[in-house]
Amino acid sequence: MECAKLCRMSSVSYSPWSIEATNLPVHARNPIHTDEGGRTAGFPSALVAGVTVYAYLCHLPLVTHGLAWVQLGGGEVHFKQPVFDRDHVAVSARMSDDETLIEAYTDSPRPRAVLRPTLNADAAPALRPGDDLDQVTIVADTPYGADYAVPAGDDLNLCRSAGVVHPAVWPDLANDIMHKQLARGSWVHTRSIIRHHRAVAVGSEITIVSRVIERFFAHGERAIVDMHFMHNDDIVTSIEHEAIVDLSVTT
Repeated sequence: MECAKLCRMSSVSYSPWSIEATNLPVHARNPIHTDEGGRTAGFPSALVAGVTVYAYLCHLPLVTHGLAWVQLGGGEVHFKQPVFDRDHVAVSARMSDDETLIEAYTDSPRPRAVLRPTLNADAAPALRPGDDLDQVTIVADTPYGADYAVPAGDDLNLCRSAGVVHPAVWPDLANDIMHKQLARGSWVHTRSIIRHHRAVAVGSEITIVSRVIERFFAHGERAIVDMHFMHNDDIVTSIEHEAIVDLSVTT
């Protein structure tokens, strides 16, 4: 299935940034974020959660574009290689085919994760046909608030000073849906298309409407889920979220 497309962002100057990766204890519910689970899956140790790496990628557009990116931006992120606890993560931007790519590197010449950002996410696409998951309602506050990235080591104050939800909250909430309703054992978040439709004040009540629109097998059983994040009757964020939900399937 062809993924929905985002508006391209042309050349923008981003300042490089780096951080020491932190494997947060809260993610240990997924065994792959523990040393034992990581080794069972064939890695040398625990994997840092993709949403933590995404929070690191978000640092550059947040610094460069400020709240404009939080309000109507977004991007398409792909997780290509694992990041491990205490890895030195260097985040930088480059041009490719007339569009900007924000990349996270460790000690390998290949990027660990790539974000193609946009400042114009456009309207939320309709949920495509599929199987509905249970709706979930949360309050957008700690740990799903403005201070989301602080435990991971990023103390950028933009979202906290504005009192709005950090953009990495949305894929983390999407992961929560995947973990509780689809995953079996260790699982891996592989990519997301994230569209911001408005900034969300800390303390807002958010209802997540999710639908599985495809399942297939590639290095495990995968699921693609469309999600609308609703505040009152407004879609504040929409996501197309893909994960390997069962690593034990080898077809």
